[in-house]
Parts: sequence; C-alpha cells; structure tokens
Amino acid sequence: MGRRETISHIHPPTEIHVEEINNRTKQTIITNFILLGFSDNSDLQVLLFLSFLAIYLLTVAGNIIIIVLVVTDLHLHTPMYLFLGNLSCLEICYTSTILPRLFFSLLTGDRTISVHGCILQYFFFGSLASTECYLLAVMSYDRYLAICRPLRYTYLMNGRICFWLLAISWITGLLNVSVMTPLLFKLLFCGPIEIEHFFCDIAALFKLSCSSTHLVERVNFIFASIDILPPFLLTLISYLCIIINIFQMKTKVSRQKAFSTCSSHLIVVTLFYGSLICVYLLPETNTRKELHKTFSLFYTVFTPMLNPLIYSLRNREIKGAFARTAIKIANVTHSLSL
Repeated sequence: MGRRETISHIHPPTEIHVEEINNRTKQTIITNFILLGFSDNSDLQVLLFLSFLAIYLLTVAGNIIIIVLVVTDLHLHTPMYLFLGNLSCLEICYTSTILPRLFFSLLTGDRTISVHGCILQYFFFGSLASTECYLLAVMSYDRYLAICRPLRYTYLMNGRICFWLLAISWITGLLNVSVMTPLLFKLLFCGPIEIEHFFCDIAALFKLSCSSTHLVERVNFIFASIDILPPFLLTLISYLCIIINIFQMKTKVSRQKAFSTCSSHLIVVTLFYGSLICVYLLPETNTRKELHKTFSLFYTVFTPMLNPLIYSLRNREIKGAFARTAIKIANVTHSLSL
C-alpha cells in the first residue's frame, strides 16, 4: 500500500454531501486536509520532533531575551532597538503559528487539519509574514537615516514617528490578509485532500479548490504585491544608499563602524528574502518541489531562531546589555540568599 493510500486509510476525510438542485448532481465537499509533512518513518519523525522542539525553544528563549533587554536596559531605548524588540515579538508569534501543529503531527501521526483550521493558520501566518516585510523595511530605513543623515536622525526618527511606523507595519499586514481570508472561506474543496507541505500554504489551497479561484487569486496577487514589492524596494534602496555612503567615507574606522551598525540587519534581510525568492519566484520543477519545504523552513523556522543570535554576536550594545542584566540578576540572587 502506498504512502497516500495509507494516510487516507488511517485518517479518512470528513465529507458533506451537498445536493445541487439545478443539475440534480451530488458533490462531495472536503472538510479536512492532510498535511503530508516530511516523512512517514517513525524513527525519523521522533528525530524531527526533537529537532524542531529544540529549535522552537531556542527561538522563543532567544527572542524573549532580546525583548527583556530592550525593555529593561536604558541604553537600548533607541529607535533601532525598539524595532528590534518588535521584530523579536513578531518572530515568536510567527513561528508559533506553524510549529505547534507540526509537533502534534510528528508526535501523534495525525496529519489531518480542518479546512477552516487551515485557513485560520494561513490568516495568522500571512498577516505576520506581511508585517515582517514592512518591519524589515522600517528597520532598513532607520539604518539609512542613522548612517546617511546622522545630523537629522533624531528629528526624523523621534518617538512619535517610531510609533506610527510600527503601528502601520502591524495594522497593514493584518488588514491585507483580513480581506483575503473571507474569500478563502467561500471556496469549496472536493479533493484531493493532501497538501504537500508542513503548513497551509495559500498556493496549495488554490490547487485543491474545486470552485472558481479567479477572484481570490487576483486579490491575493494584488495584496502580495503590496506587501512584498514596496517593502523590498525600500529595503533595497536603503541599503544601496548605505553602501554608497560607506564607500565614500574617508577613514577605514568610519567605514567599519558604519557597516557594523547595519550588517546584522542586512544578514537577516538576506536570509528572509532569499528564501522567499527561492520558494515563490524560481521556476517550478520536479527537483524544486522536493526543495520547496526545505527552503520554506528558512523563513518560517530558521530565520526566527537565528535572528537573536545574529544580533547578539554582531552587536556590542546587545552584549553589553546582556552582561549588565546578568550582573543585576546575580546581585539580586546573592542578596536574597544572604
């Protein structure tokens, strides 16, 4: 018995029979999908579960540390670290929309997910992914002002402007996906029921729908263009200006200092957009289908885990704040033990 037959036998889809009065035919409406994930091998599933659990715990712990440092250390009360704290909060939510459901599948072998649950997962994942695009663009613009317009930086990036940039990033990402989600709930799914992924990717939903997807695909294209293209162009232009400005600096020390302030963010941007391009923009081939899930892991799982590490290792102020906080905790612990 093949893999798909085995899965279908273990987890039969829930079905509703709907009578169509006009043509007196019956149509089977699927209410459950099956997320095929990575492997059927029980030993490998245990290894995958432990690996993803370790990654998730590191992601949550690392990003919480960044948030705590930004909130408690006065030296980090600047726009750059305010944006970084928001990014860390977003990364925790972002990876939490995918990995807990994957844990359940790997632990129990139950890969079914309801159609409504699948669409809701897309809603949270899509809104957070869109927000991350805007937030990375805002952080790039902040670095551009700090390096290329240092004398006007305090005026152009004051507290009020920071608040509105963050609010626009979060609200825009949420609103755009909120328009898409009701359209997805109107789609009918008649089979097949298997999604070749470990989460509910919107492209898979379009392929599985037996109703017309013309309108929802067009709306998705419009909002995806709005959510990805302008932030990506702003990020690209900001770093082009930064690089040009760095090369124009007269001393090597100045160039190194300027580059060190934005190199961490540049690495994060490269990882995020690089994996997105590999997944969604490269031509589809049989070989790339096998790599699709692997590349998806980069922007959904690995990047949220690596962000705290990247910012910590390449940022003196973060390391200094961590050391100061550790000393405070040690002093408090010592005083309580006396």
